[in-house]
Amino acid sequence: MHKFLFLFLILGCTLSIDAQESQYVAVNGLKIHYKTYGSGTPLLLLHGFTVSSKVWDPWIEDLSKGHQLIVPDLRGHGHSSNPNNKFTHQLSAMDMYALMDQLNIRQFKAIGHSSGGMTLTHMATMDSARIEAMILVASTSFFPEPCRAIQRGSTIESQDENWLTFLRAIHPGGDKQISALYAQFRNMAEVYHDMNFTPPYLATIKCPTLIVHGDRDAFFPIDIPVDSYKAIPNAFLWVIPNEGHIPAGIVGRNSIWSDQFVIVAREFLAGGW
Repeated sequence: MHKFLFLFLILGCTLSIDAQESQYVAVNGLKIHYKTYGSGTPLLLLHGFTVSSKVWDPWIEDLSKGHQLIVPDLRGHGHSSNPNNKFTHQLSAMDMYALMDQLNIRQFKAIGHSSGGMTLTHMATMDSARIEAMILVASTSFFPEPCRAIQRGSTIESQDENWLTFLRAIHPGGDKQISALYAQFRNMAEVYHDMNFTPPYLATIKCPTLIVHGDRDAFFPIDIPVDSYKAIPNAFLWVIPNEGHIPAGIVGRNSIWSDQFVIVAREFLAGGW
């Protein structure tokens, strides 16, 4: 990623955005940190792996119009704990349902980027009634071998210094926490049962689903979201040209497609499609 993205993100961590104070819920043997913004239809925002809920800061003002945003840190990320250092997207899905149960929110809409989208895929197949609509950004139904190769080679030492500066700003546990996340990321390369959604399994998803994907995604080639689009009964597909694993600038809000993403997301979530 380009240096200006990191500088934008680092500066973004200092922005003051109206929200409730940081709150925590105890679920599944850990503490999930979350914030809420606005009022209206509940909208759950889930970040990708190794980052935190802070990546949603540039989107809060627009997405909170007409929505009550629930913005958590996934287990082990940001201010959420993970005592056993285990991460699967299925466990993450169980955490998020437990969070929503604690908040007495039965039905909700959701947006998830990368691991956030994979968490939502698990949630939508666990219970076909609770998610009213969801947007999966740069997500996948399985890990192809090129992705697993990237995962196997990912360590804290292999990261760009600007990226590490950003990660250190959003993870209070510093390098120890970041190293644990990269260890879990490497472990994903050897796990095949967690992300293993065949077309018949995806066909059980009942909610309207918008799939947003960059045509230059190095982790998940375009045939994966196309196949998911074909398998999910009420799916829509937006392929963004010349964009990689962070399409529409979902981290950093710095793409020429970012403002369009807000328009598309709000219209889709409003149920007009």
